[in-house]
Amino acid sequence: MAKEYNWYRITDEPVAHEKTITVHEVNGKKICFTRHEGQLYAFAYKCPHAGGIMADGHMDDKGNVTCPLHRYRFNVKNGYNSSGEGFYLKTYPVELREEGVFVGLEKSWLGW
Repeated sequence: MAKEYNWYRITDEPVAHEKTITVHEVNGKKICFTRHEGQLYAFAYKCPHAGGIMADGHMDDKGNVTCPLHRYRFNVKNGYNSSGEGFYLKTYPVELREEGVFVGLEKSWLGW
């Protein structure tokens, strides 16, 4: 079954520059944004390992964001833990539309 998303407009201004991390609130949730090789990516505000603030980390040339607490690295394209600890960083789809930048949050289903 394909994932379904609710799409939220962020801004019509660029939300991040190459290898910098910015934070925007999307529907009450803090989300990090960065650019790698010109492409915009969105990912979780906190590290899945120990809750480090990913916006305080840094980007490398390979498209990995590094958590500032324990230096765990995650690929911003798919959340893969590239330093090998077995964690997964939540990523979000981003669309650049005529009306601005949109990020998709997975629809949650209540009940069965």
